[in-house]
Amino acid sequence: MRYGDVVAVDGLDLTIERGTITAVLGPNGAGKTTTLETCEGYRRPQAGVVRVLGLDPVASRRDLLPRIGVMLQQGGAWGGVHAMEMLRHVASLHAHPLDVELLGTRLGLGDCGRTPYRRLSGGQQQRLGLAMAVVGRPELLFVDEPTAGMDPAARRTTWDLLRELRAAGVTVVLTTHYIEEAERLADQVHIIDHGRLVLSGTPAFLTHGGARRLEDVFLEKTGTVL
Repeated sequence: MRYGDVVAVDGLDLTIERGTITAVLGPNGAGKTTTLETCEGYRRPQAGVVRVLGLDPVASRRDLLPRIGVMLQQGGAWGGVHAMEMLRHVASLHAHPLDVELLGTRLGLGDCGRTPYRRLSGGQQQRLGLAMAVVGRPELLFVDEPTAGMDPAARRTTWDLLRELRAAGVTVVLTTHYIEEAERLADQVHIIDHGRLVLSGTPAFLTHGGARRLEDVFLEKTGTVL
């Protein structure tokens, strides 16, 4: 994928195993969001082959959409809608949605009251985005920066929910700048930089059994300077 002269994704070759949580890490501009958006069918790859659950995410979008959940990095709801109102609407689009009230309570959306979406805090908007992504019982869940802006309690609730989804057989693909989040959650980690894969493995493998911090490995492989 190119944007003018900039190569955002450069021959990236990834395979995600079913029933796992896989983290895709990289510095800003590494191609993480473009990669996810291509897998989700929002962008058509300019070269190469993409298959999601065995389907072309663009050509077979109608068949794929009911099987995946997508949590965008930001947005996804109308500015004036209330959180639970939006969640109920999304649930109505699915054949067998989760219990909306239980899910809303689990993620603290009832606390949003009658506040319109545009006036919610960043963490509240993230919680609604996650609820909208999972309410349809997806086989595969894409989450882009799922806990950005969340307080520690909401972040822990999100982690617990993602683990429960994995235990139920859902495949989760996430991007995050919280390296600790990837270390705690992921079965497999892919580190990309300048659109290319630079390192893959389990957190235990990448950290040599905990002898190193994953953050240090990430910084070393991407040349990122704090």
